[in-house]
Amino acid sequence: MEQSLSQPVSSAWFLATGRVIDCAERPLIMGIVNVTPDSFYDGGRYADPGAAVAHAVALVEQGADILDIGAESTRPGAAPISEQEEIDRLIPVVSAAARRVRLPISVDTTKARVAELAIAAGASIINDVSALRFDPGMAGVIARSDAAVVLMHMQGTPRTMQQAPHYSDVVGEIREFFRERMQVAEQAGISESRIVLDPGIGFGKLLVHNLDILAHLSSFAMLNRPLLIGVSRKGFIGQLVDRPAAEREWGTAAAVALAVDRGVQILRVHDVAMMADVVKVACAMRRRAATRQEHYA
Repeated sequence: MEQSLSQPVSSAWFLATGRVIDCAERPLIMGIVNVTPDSFYDGGRYADPGAAVAHAVALVEQGADILDIGAESTRPGAAPISEQEEIDRLIPVVSAAARRVRLPISVDTTKARVAELAIAAGASIINDVSALRFDPGMAGVIARSDAAVVLMHMQGTPRTMQQAPHYSDVVGEIREFFRERMQVAEQAGISESRIVLDPGIGFGKLLVHNLDILAHLSSFAMLNRPLLIGVSRKGFIGQLVDRPAAEREWGTAAAVALAVDRGVQILRVHDVAMMADVVKVACAMRRRAATRQEHYA
């Protein structure tokens, strides 16, 4: 652990509709609420609005700091849905959740109109897996609202992203992508203080690419923005442990612990209670290692 402690740490806060989201004390846990029939792990389980809101409340009780609600699956090979279908699935859940919980609500969407309605319903973060590329109106919607935005890296689209992705230097190429997308966001009127970055584990990456990203997470600190990681039950973990999505919680825990040690600020997970424990232990170990490092310096 001590080696990673010498690496720089990303910015430990961001703004979302005027609210300071502080990640300095410990990484924040973003609980996943999929209002979809076809997500790779829990598709269909929370498609009913009442079930989705109950799940959101349960995640808060388990220790979530942020809720991330999505109505369109972005699993590998997923087909897009219409704007109206996404609105019909998503907005009732966002509106009801905003009345029930006081935590920041993030919405996972690439569509400007969906984002606009979600913000009006109570969302304060737009988690855009396209990093403002798929809908030319998205940047303007976010800029006018003062919502935060998560800019995620992905090669291709969810339908095509796993068709032979290729990189010469995956970490370096993602860093350059982030610089370019941050510039686009700022030119549209989204201040740097409202930007969070996500290297997109599993989005247009092979196993070796995902491992390289995880091994070099601290290299993204030079961009000085909070880093979000989504490793929960993903396919690369299945490749490593040879288990289906329903049995990948321990592999997820290992990846989450590594991410904490590498200075990640936000962890997007399905299993909030379990990963909250992982974060507590990993943070305690990291702090103790830092103390010992100072003692022997």
